[in-house]
Amino acid sequence: MKEEKIIFNVEDIDFELDNTEGVIRWIEKVVFLEKKRIGAISYIFCSDDYLHELNVEYLDHDTLTDILTFPYSRSPLEGDIFISIDRVKDNANDLEVSFEDELHRVIIHGVLHLCGYLDETDEEEAMMRKKEDEALALRSTL
Repeated sequence: MKEEKIIFNVEDIDFELDNTEGVIRWIEKVVFLEKKRIGAISYIFCSDDYLHELNVEYLDHDTLTDILTFPYSRSPLEGDIFISIDRVKDNANDLEVSFEDELHRVIIHGVLHLCGYLDETDEEEAMMRKKEDEALALRSTL
């Protein structure tokens, strides 16, 4: 049986996630409550430029984004989740929330995509926001 694995990597920026063990426990709890199993989830923290290049190359979207999720398996959950730290900082400022709160929202947003939640329609986006809020409320495990 394959061991659950969540790893954090960095590309083209200087960034270190605070409390990685707590964040991993939190992600595992959210996944458990979704009745899913983790295979291998890789987070890659990067710059706007790095993520923009991926967005253009793989999705043909010439826009900035805070996150791109590439799911490889739904059972167990496996995928790569790219997060622009530049975008998270700007969004936190625009939304008047802390960087950590916004980063955690984006981190769990990627996991929810791996679980099968979408955010393309208004209804899907509303469900995604509800699931994000529920997950953020579970951060006491941090």
